[in-house]
Amino acid sequence: MTTAIPDKTGKMATAHVMDTRASVQTIKSKLRDYYTLTKPEVNLLILMTTSAGYYLASRGPFHIAGMVNTLVGTLLVASGTATLNQWYERRWDGQMLRTASRPLPAGRLSAREAFWFGMLLSVAGGIYLAVAVNGLAALLAVSTLLSYLLIYTPLKRKTPLCTMLGAIPGAMPTLIGWAGASGAIDRNAWFLFAVLFLWQFPHFLAIALMYRDDYARAGYRMLPHFDLDSRFTRAEILGFTIVLILMTLLPLAGHVGPVYLSVVSLASVYLLYHVGKLMKSTSKVLASRVVHASVLYLPVVLVMMIVCKA
Repeated sequence: MTTAIPDKTGKMATAHVMDTRASVQTIKSKLRDYYTLTKPEVNLLILMTTSAGYYLASRGPFHIAGMVNTLVGTLLVASGTATLNQWYERRWDGQMLRTASRPLPAGRLSAREAFWFGMLLSVAGGIYLAVAVNGLAALLAVSTLLSYLLIYTPLKRKTPLCTMLGAIPGAMPTLIGWAGASGAIDRNAWFLFAVLFLWQFPHFLAIALMYRDDYARAGYRMLPHFDLDSRFTRAEILGFTIVLILMTLLPLAGHVGPVYLSVVSLASVYLLYHVGKLMKSTSKVLASRVVHASVLYLPVVLVMMIVCKA
């Protein structure tokens, strides 16, 4: 009878492989959490509006490298802003159902890690824009970051006017793109800024209606305290939607032609249809449909501006 001798070397090798796999998995998980902090879904919108601003401001030969540099710098600053925003709001994010699983309130990343990650991205983005693009684009990007973090973010817990003030940094990517291409801001740049500024009201007020209870749980004052039946907020959504539609149709009617007017009119009818349905109900489902309709509406308008550029 023979006795099997345990293969200690084999066991140690297996344990080492398992530890290595666990370490790799931990690193991958951490990288995913860092990526989540940058809010990639929001950055997609920011890159879209920055691209539109850059292209519409371009005159003569189109400089792809210039646009790429503008987008890279803007993306870095936007990612840093999103990260620092979550660092600031980590305690309250933990009180809301839709944000409780984020890396900071869930404890997967520390506040220190998030803060320095956000600072690194923000500083790198500002420097990149100043060096690779121009000083005006860098100044606009840094101004966007500061106004978002120092004005909009704290005001979310104080007044519903935060949406109006937050719409300013929210529309700034159009100006960053414009400045990246031309090095200046003119009347047309402000028109594009106004379109994005107005668009944010039906979009974000509808989101506020969807998550009203969640926001209230965390102490955010995204909606007026007197508007218990949301009638005032729904009227705001309708009013801003009408102004937005008029803004995108009337001033450009003599410059972009029937193709632009036809396509944007159809998109406007689609958005207004869903807003009209929301006017008759407090349904969160209808509010979510307004959000989705607005997300479809904006790219259509920007693409048609680009396609029909004079």
